Amino acid sequence: MDTTGKNKFDALTGMRAVAAIMVFVYHNRKYWRTDLPFEIMRFISEWHIGVTVFFVLSGFLLAYRYEDAPLQSGKSYLKYILLRIARIFPLYWILLTAFFLDTKYSNDVDTYFLQYSLLYSLFEKYSVSGIVQAWSLTVEFFFYLLAPLLFLLLKKNWKYCLLFLSGLFLVGWGSGYGLHEYNGNPEGFLYPLQFMTESTFFGRSTEFFFGMLLAYLMKQEKGLGFLKNLKKPTLIGGISILLLNVAITFFARNNFVHGVERWEGRLIHEFLLPLAIALFFWGLMTERTWISKILSSKTIVLLGNASFVFYLIHLSYFNMKLKSYIYLPDRNFVLLWICSILIYLFIEKPLYNGCRNLISKIK
Repeated sequence: MDTTGKNKFDALTGMRAVAAIMVFVYHNRKYWRTDLPFEIMRFISEWHIGVTVFFVLSGFLLAYRYEDAPLQSGKSYLKYILLRIARIFPLYWILLTAFFLDTKYSNDVDTYFLQYSLLYSLFEKYSVSGIVQAWSLTVEFFFYLLAPLLFLLLKKNWKYCLLFLSGLFLVGWGSGYGLHEYNGNPEGFLYPLQFMTESTFFGRSTEFFFGMLLAYLMKQEKGLGFLKNLKKPTLIGGISILLLNVAITFFARNNFVHGVERWEGRLIHEFLLPLAIALFFWGLMTERTWISKILSSKTIVLLGNASFVFYLIHLSYFNMKLKSYIYLPDRNFVLLWICSILIYLFIEKPLYNGCRNLISKIK
């Protein structure tokens, strides 16, 4: 097994494209409700799990690359967090500014600070405003802030890490419920519980944890030995993801009510599914299979690199604006990918590289 070298991450980059496509299909499933069999519709109605793939991957990559190094000094943490800001905010701000300037689409949205700071998605009232799907960026950024500490706790004992995340969940729950008891919590800050569990880091933290756990095991000899003893991780991990997707559907009342709205589906989603995804990732990095070859191909890797752009433009303002000019039978799927690649190559990548060069000059 080859677990060294930069190329081992190519398949994981390609997996980003798969996750983005899953989210696109999930958001457009309503258009196929009369064309697809009931069982297929029920299955793809849980393809929001593409976001879980992103979260597990973020947990793995940050833990593998940074560990707890940002905690060595205040300056180290500052440079680390500035790099994380540069990764997600510039493109989001550009799209959000275009949205606000186009008053045809934004005339009823006035929560500027909450939108630009990404704090809007902590409030149920505002969670479907602006660039709607950017709620996941808020979840990501909370993880960025805490990741070095979480990995430090994980290295000491995985139970400490889970205990901290459990405490964080209780703090979020208590804050939302406390405000509700105090003044009704009219804007829905971390309230109700279902919203907090589905849409904030307080409820989604275990997805990052299992990605970090994979990185931790790969970083120490005993853990690596355990991973190497796992048989056919790509096959078992992939089949497990499919079976768990099916299992979640059993708890959905219909095609447009998610199985994760029941506590049984939520537990599968937060504890079993991330574990299966992490196992699948290990297989992609260490086994030469037809899946890893496809995901490592130049075309799929390019789509993976452009997947962040695709995620931000496939829904909400950009796509609505695009539809006003052209709307193809594939729901602009191919056109959106073309736009994503161009934006990635000529805007996102140069912006990030420029920010990274500036941050590297901090002494």
